[in-house]
Amino acid sequence: MIGFFEHQYLKFKKNHLKNLIALAKADGEIHELEEQLIYKAGHKYGLKDRQIESLLKSEETHVITVPENHNNRMNQLYDIMLMVYADGVVDDNEIEFCHDIVRTFGYKEGMVEWLIEKFASDVTITPQEWDEAKMEAQRKFM
Repeated sequence: MIGFFEHQYLKFKKNHLKNLIALAKADGEIHELEEQLIYKAGHKYGLKDRQIESLLKSEETHVITVPENHNNRMNQLYDIMLMVYADGVVDDNEIEFCHDIVRTFGYKEGMVEWLIEKFASDVTITPQEWDEAKMEAQRKFM
């Protein structure tokens, strides 16, 4: 039996992946590199392959889930930007999805363009650079 907090954390992890999967499907199909990124993110959260596969195969309509704090929202956006660049093609549908996410997360206009600029030059942002970016985003877009 899992406790309440374990259940909540599992729900958080699955919602994180559901947001990534919704983005991957934004252009009509999940590309192999996008699927690999989804599995990598799922494994990072300790999910099993069968759990990830179940989320990928789900036909339920996705509703964007808002993480509870700025740090978790920014970490979600980090993975979302990795997903945008995963297949090497930045699609208009993906950008529109990013705008929807940013609005739903409660950030100000301009954040998507700021994120795209950050990731366009270097998708391999270090953890320290990302921590600095989180602080900058808090100042600029909250």
